[in-house]
Amino acid sequence: MNFVKGLVLLVFSITSYAAVEYRKFDQPEQEAVYKILIEEIRCLVCQNQTIADSNAELAQDLRRQVYEMLQQGKSKDEIAEFMTQRYGDFVLYNPPFKAKTGLLWIGPIVFLFIGLVMLFLFTRRKRNTQNIKLSEDEIKQKTKIKNLLNDEAEQ
Repeated sequence: MNFVKGLVLLVFSITSYAAVEYRKFDQPEQEAVYKILIEEIRCLVCQNQTIADSNAELAQDLRRQVYEMLQQGKSKDEIAEFMTQRYGDFVLYNPPFKAKTGLLWIGPIVFLFIGLVMLFLFTRRKRNTQNIKLSEDEIKQKTKIKNLLNDEAEQ
């Protein structure tokens, strides 16, 4: 029993080896800009995480690069421009509206509009099929079919 407890503790203690990055800033404004930037830049390896959330080596390198650029006195806009020139607009979680990124901004609205139009057309078609008047022969045939189905269900 003690062996199992020790093994469980050993497995859970592995996560305690995660490194914590600490960056020393001369000014609190630099630290605030650093935090904003690492939350706005996408990890190119993980793609759905910011570099602040990612533990990938590339994310660590990007955080270090952002820190060094801030220490060199570069502004938030200059760093963001450098990152987009190097990695493209994809690196930013909120890419600027350009011809290249227009689909990213307008695409969801277009798909929502198409979905709403299709929903309207389907509900309209269903409503129209329910209002169709049947002839007397069709009604008799429909009741015969229902009766046959009911008889078979009872057997």
